[in-house]
Amino acid sequence: MSLLWSELFSRANLTMTDAQKALFDRYLDLLTDANTRMNLTRITDRPAAELNHIADALTLLPFVSTDAKKLVDVGSGGGVPGIPLAIARPDVAVTLVEATGKKAAFLREASAALGLKNVTVVGERAEDAGSVKSMLRDSFDVATARAVAILPWLIEWCLPLVKKDGRLLCQKGPRVLDEIPVSAYALKQCNGGPPVIHPVVLPGSENRVIVEIVKLGKTDPRYPRNPTLAKGRHLE
Repeated sequence: MSLLWSELFSRANLTMTDAQKALFDRYLDLLTDANTRMNLTRITDRPAAELNHIADALTLLPFVSTDAKKLVDVGSGGGVPGIPLAIARPDVAVTLVEATGKKAAFLREASAALGLKNVTVVGERAEDAGSVKSMLRDSFDVATARAVAILPWLIEWCLPLVKKDGRLLCQKGPRVLDEIPVSAYALKQCNGGPPVIHPVVLPGSENRVIVEIVKLGKTDPRYPRNPTLAKGRHLE
């Protein structure tokens, strides 16, 4: 699998070092061990984890520009794609936003065990992280999200965190084609550009895509809404 990881680095004009490969392997060890005590991932087979966690995260590398300095991974869960991206791009400050206490604790422990000095863990909801009262708002070059929610929610939660001209990168499956039409209002309210769909080229991953959305300007301060106001209904 390391050959595939190396190829994914090269797609972004990067070269994977032996030290980075070792960190990827160590991260999967930590994830697998912690998964015996809490629900972090459904993937327990090592080759599948190497493909669906590490390689899948690395498909984002070409969309994280060399100028990017700050990245936020929303709903980070077990740390994918945030931790693999932090390993691949040590020059980027990566913030992992995870509201579940046990998962946030794992992210802190794993980052420390891996020696990732470019990782910060924020244990709060995305709605709070991106609110007008938060110092995180309008501060990131890139936001990522995988297996978190449908696209209208991701737009509302993530775009407030991103700077003007920054990018939201959502890792999605084929159902995203149904999500895009219902995202128009959220895009308008949150000042996002038209979604661009990039096919993911990975073995056995023909139906995976990356949805890229550029932030055109500041997001209306009303968003993201407090969950009590949203009442479980996305912007429409």
